Amino acid sequence: MAMNTGGRLVAGSHNRNEFVLINADEIGRIKSVHELSGQTCQICGDEVEITIDGELFVACNECAFPVCRTCYEYERKEGNQACPQCKTRYKRIKGSPRVEGDEDEDDIDDLEHEFDYENIEGSAFSHSAGASSLGPATGSRNDSSSQGLEIPLLTYGEEDAQILYNDNAIIVPSLASHGNGIHPTPPGTSAPLHPRPMVPQKDIALYGYGSVAWKDRMEDWKKRQNDKLQVVKHEGNNDGGDFDQDLPMMDEGRQPLSRKLPIRSSKINPYRLIIMLRLVVLGLFFHYRILHPVPNAYGLWMTSVICEIWFAVSWILDQFPKWYPIERETYLDRLSLRYEKEGKPSELADVDVFVSTVDPMKEPPLITANTVLSILAVDYPVDKVSCYVSDDGAAMLTFEALSETSEFARKWVPFCKKFNIEPRAPEWYFCQKMDYLKNKVHPAFVRERREMKREYEEFKVRINRLVATAEKVPEDGWTMQDGTPWPGNNVRDHPGMIQVFLGHDGVRDIEGNELPRLVYVSREKRPGFEHHKKAGAMNALIRVSAVLSNAPYLLNVDCDHYINNSKAIREAMCFMMDPTSGKKVCYVQFPQRFDGIDRHDRYSNRNVVFFDINMKGLDGLQGPIYVGTGCVFRRQALYGFDAPAKKKKPSKTCNCWPKWCCLCCGLRKNRRGKTKKDKKSKHREASKQIHALETIEEGIEETSTVARPPISQEKLEKKFGQSPVFVASTLLENGGVPNAISSTSLLKEAVHVISCGYEDKSEWGKEVGWIYGSVTEDILTGFKMHCHGWRSVYCIPKRPAFKGSAPINVSDRLHQVLRWALGSVEIFLSKHCPIWYGYGGGLKWLERFSYINSVVYPWTSIPLIVYCTLPAICLLTGKFIVPEISNYASMIFIALFISIAATGILEMQWGGVPIDDWWRNEQFWVIGGVSAHFFALLQGLLKVIAGVSTNFTVTSKGGDDGDFAELYILKWTSLLVPPTTLLIINIIGVVVGVADAINNGYESWGPLFGRLLFAIWVILHLYPFLKGLSGKQDKVPTVIVIWSILLASIITLVWVRVNPFVSRDGPVLEICGLNCDD
Repeated sequence: MAMNTGGRLVAGSHNRNEFVLINADEIGRIKSVHELSGQTCQICGDEVEITIDGELFVACNECAFPVCRTCYEYERKEGNQACPQCKTRYKRIKGSPRVEGDEDEDDIDDLEHEFDYENIEGSAFSHSAGASSLGPATGSRNDSSSQGLEIPLLTYGEEDAQILYNDNAIIVPSLASHGNGIHPTPPGTSAPLHPRPMVPQKDIALYGYGSVAWKDRMEDWKKRQNDKLQVVKHEGNNDGGDFDQDLPMMDEGRQPLSRKLPIRSSKINPYRLIIMLRLVVLGLFFHYRILHPVPNAYGLWMTSVICEIWFAVSWILDQFPKWYPIERETYLDRLSLRYEKEGKPSELADVDVFVSTVDPMKEPPLITANTVLSILAVDYPVDKVSCYVSDDGAAMLTFEALSETSEFARKWVPFCKKFNIEPRAPEWYFCQKMDYLKNKVHPAFVRERREMKREYEEFKVRINRLVATAEKVPEDGWTMQDGTPWPGNNVRDHPGMIQVFLGHDGVRDIEGNELPRLVYVSREKRPGFEHHKKAGAMNALIRVSAVLSNAPYLLNVDCDHYINNSKAIREAMCFMMDPTSGKKVCYVQFPQRFDGIDRHDRYSNRNVVFFDINMKGLDGLQGPIYVGTGCVFRRQALYGFDAPAKKKKPSKTCNCWPKWCCLCCGLRKNRRGKTKKDKKSKHREASKQIHALETIEEGIEETSTVARPPISQEKLEKKFGQSPVFVASTLLENGGVPNAISSTSLLKEAVHVISCGYEDKSEWGKEVGWIYGSVTEDILTGFKMHCHGWRSVYCIPKRPAFKGSAPINVSDRLHQVLRWALGSVEIFLSKHCPIWYGYGGGLKWLERFSYINSVVYPWTSIPLIVYCTLPAICLLTGKFIVPEISNYASMIFIALFISIAATGILEMQWGGVPIDDWWRNEQFWVIGGVSAHFFALLQGLLKVIAGVSTNFTVTSKGGDDGDFAELYILKWTSLLVPPTTLLIINIIGVVVGVADAINNGYESWGPLFGRLLFAIWVILHLYPFLKGLSGKQDKVPTVIVIWSILLASIITLVWVRVNPFVSRDGPVLEICGLNCDD
């Protein structure tokens, strides 16, 4: 489907019945009949060709039933000379040979101007110079399968009780044939094709099927099978050319596209053994702790035991989902052999890429432009990639920057593909510190690289000029170049906007090649409507992409995450398009990797432990959780459909036991179902061969899955909304858009589905698309998919697939963690909490443990803050949380510490994580737990109970990080107070404890040793935070110092005054034994 907006912006509101094509020329007539071509012959399945006059070939003048010229001439010569649909006799068309009966026709014999498509009113297709358009969304494989019938179902002369005598030769199903990837047609919809009755006494060749369709398809099938099979050549001892006829096998293109790589038993078995031993040691530890209280510090003892029990439960929830860690390996060469055969169109699936942005002043347009350029230059067929940029802030700056990006892409994309450079984001390519001449042999590379770098620098200057202009907003708002007011001047009240910058039949690159689609989308916003932030924007992209391109797979990336590996989409397709295991995969998650982080990674921004240990463990269960970016989705999974169910294997009782054991229990059941089975057995056998042939012909192995039941049109509209075009697209499992819809209708539907009220009274955000109810919509969306029985896959290519920027100063980092923790608290307090939601579905138990841990961890902040305060209290009061340690207790404590260290070491070994990254992760777990997690818990409770909403600033994504200047920036935030307070009181406690030991003599150092280790443990974990406070800054912000010292002083003075752990009867006086009178 080609669509053209004349290179202009489309804006409108469905609720207000507005539809405007801003600054557009008058939509002209159709320039080429190719825009309406693509119809498939309903007899042989080939595409209906274009005549020498440039018109679409039409065989029947009455009903225009799609028939190619070959079948038309055969029907006139060998058949009954009539249209298969309306039974009207075929007239001779110019260029076709005369047959018997043509002499009776005295009317016009030339139908040259009978169907003049150029004069059809209402067609909105245009191909003006420099215009942008949208081409077909599916490849030849999907196009041929989505038009209807390919093979008539024959009965092979066998009787069938469900077929009438007059209709027993051929059965023509409705829209969906077996194996074409289309869901069953909803009840109430009319089928475009009707059964064609045949007289059994006549030869089947008279109807145009037996000799043409079936014979040709059988020959084509045999040819494909010969292409798919090959005989392995083995080198001989002498000439090396012997041909071993005894070893035929499937070629490499028919082998699996990926495989699992379990962790070696020498690494994983000791790890599992240590986990079990640690459980035993924990049991002994708590047995000792509970049975040995501290009489003179009962409150301290009880508090510490409660905290330790909580930590143990949290550890179990985090540990056991890592019981089956695996790695995966992909075979890109096999993917190409299977779906990219030489001399044939690529059969790789279409992919729609989503890029989301909000505020261009906080998310620099240059960063977004680099992300878009890396997508447009990806190593994937250009006609199968569509990039949709969601501008949820309706900023003209983003619109103008994207326009400049589309122009620069005409030069950048061919340069990337010509020299095969990596990465394909120009900012990161030109600034990487490496030998850019490595593996480059093209003589013109140096010259063209120098020219491209100059072009990119000029492009940066233009973007920077746009940013500088946008800093001062005019009083009357922004206006476009032709004087038209910008529709998004009011961010909270504006119509929906769509702009197609690049398309298949539109602007080409400087070498004349096609470019992927690039579409700007800004959904409608009106006061009084809930827009659901990023989740709502992503759902709007799902709908508008379904109307315009409807690719079966979606890739979503943040605006600051560029494609670092140009083959990233191919890596994902190795899992999604694998015929054996791909049908149940809902998404392929890639790890997040980051640029611009200091070498020591002070605040654990890389999050290596999570991505290289936890996610590998989840991949061995039901798959990794969705982390919000760098993820390729199956569109059908986002629509809320259940995963394909496997057929139950037949019972093996009769194979294991004598026949008489199952006669009694099975006799009655067999009698009951015998009659029903006999009625359908012959019909199933008749169609089974046809379905098997179709399946083999498409190159897909048969899988034992149960087809989804049909859904009525009314239920579909209640689920997906009131858009007939979008609802129809949800039934196409393999994607594609209908060819019969005009461009104007598509544009109106696209504006309709992004209107602010479209989701009302539908299941969007509840069961369909990104799920609402949490600021971390990613966890909730992945959780719902896993509850529907889907599984996900974790893919770690050798070259990182995506890279992004991360906040490297402590303030922005804590705000980022605060947002994640708040989302977890919202999920915990909602109906979707994994503790009580999703039972009876397809969620596995260990996978549920992982989701429970992901929503429970903010609650750990309370016992963590209390536990980090205990060392200072112990030092100030002279008490401790454990009694005098015996030899047995010492052994238990030593065993516990050794098991904790051994678990960490073995995890680092099989996960490939360096020890410094592991230690930074442990440190920031404490820093985030006593600050961001605690505030997230408070704000989440206020939001759910009192209805108080919290606004978050978007993390800064720009800045010059060459010298890591941003690392030392310290911004005021209340999140800094709790860790600073804990640091001060623990340092004060250490000073007081040491001073007291010095004053009391040598004997007091022994009891002090345990308290000092406890306090030093807290200080070491908070050390990166302390270093951040006193980095390259001249001084710490005064407000932080004042609040921290004030709180620490108040807590210390109150404790000295109250001291609840000291007896109320006063100090205990004892006789020292010395005679002071002497």
